[in-house]
Amino acid sequence: MPDAEIIAIGSELLTPQRLDTNSLYLTDQLNALGVEVVRKTVVGDERDRLIDTILGAIARSQIIIMTGGLGPTEDDLTREAVAAALGRALEFSQPICDQIEERFRRYGRKMAEINRRQAYLVSGAEVLQNDRGTAPGQWILHNGVALMLLPGPPNELKSMFERECLPRLEKVLPAQAICTRQFRCVGIGESDLDQLISPVYKSYPTLATTILAVSGETHVHLRARSARAEEAEVVVEEAFQRIDALLGDRVYSRNGDSLEKVVGDMLRAQHATLSVAESMTGGLLGGRITAVPSASDYYVGGFVTYSNEMKTRLLGVPAELLAQESAVSEPVAKAMAEGAKTRTGSDYALSISGYAGPEGANVGLVFIGLAAPDACDVRRAQLPGDRERIRIFSTNTALDVLRRKLSGIA
Repeated sequence: MPDAEIIAIGSELLTPQRLDTNSLYLTDQLNALGVEVVRKTVVGDERDRLIDTILGAIARSQIIIMTGGLGPTEDDLTREAVAAALGRALEFSQPICDQIEERFRRYGRKMAEINRRQAYLVSGAEVLQNDRGTAPGQWILHNGVALMLLPGPPNELKSMFERECLPRLEKVLPAQAICTRQFRCVGIGESDLDQLISPVYKSYPTLATTILAVSGETHVHLRARSARAEEAEVVVEEAFQRIDALLGDRVYSRNGDSLEKVVGDMLRAQHATLSVAESMTGGLLGGRITAVPSASDYYVGGFVTYSNEMKTRLLGVPAELLAQESAVSEPVAKAMAEGAKTRTGSDYALSISGYAGPEGANVGLVFIGLAAPDACDVRRAQLPGDRERIRIFSTNTALDVLRRKLSGIA
């Protein structure tokens, strides 16, 4: 079964200011065809390095997609490098040049002479029409390898790939399919999770398993590839069920939904409302909750009470309690949650108070309060990491505390 490589071309992609988002889109499209992307490479605008990269890709993979470097300027080297790597000539196409000139004319502009460079094709290439820009793409078959030269701007690339490349790929690809499933978990680290589930996934030779630590969560991705979709589905589904049983209530999502969406759906299903009271996280929890569309169905509002004065004024936390226990304490987290619930009339209220650092003896100490219709409980947590990680982990912990309460597993 053929594999694919993606080569993103452009020195700007090697700087911190630009990200290669095209490869994410292309990977998704190729996976839908049953094609595995086995390598992605970013190459600057340097001819010899680009030629070496192309030669290496051709030796390894059967599908090569190159993005960028098809513009009119001197640093747009993709056409030249591909021709050199394949030992082919570059041939000028007057019809393509006329199309480019006509596009400029439609917008009331005169084509600059330099744009003629975009009318050169690698010998034997098929033209991929660009309905959103001046740079045509190219489709080249070379010793059983399919090479696609696509423009860098995402709107041009996506339109060209879907209109021009997908139909060609569907004609030449053999029957194949990739089946995937995933888990999203909280409350278990990457190494502990791997130790728990590795006996399962190692028993399936055709199963590819990836375990990722993501912002205080742990995600598990299962993938199987086969000439028949049914075969891939059987492997993935069997492994999925066995792993699911091991992970139990640590799993909050089996379809890729975020923790905040899962909690929001549960609140909506139970016709319940939520408010929050934040100190250390400064609105981060409320921001996550309201990032979900239609969060107004269940979220009534929140309080960012960073100072003790605001905790007293807005939430009714007694000043003497703050003086006696300190802002980061179980009693204060409890009073914050109860204050938010009382003042908003919500069914549930979450509070967060803690030390995010970077300095101090208790960095990472966090208290999460949950005021529910039947009681108000506080969870103490010692979270690892720097200031930003502690803040993010705190919101994960708070949302998971609520998830467990709503699920009846608290």
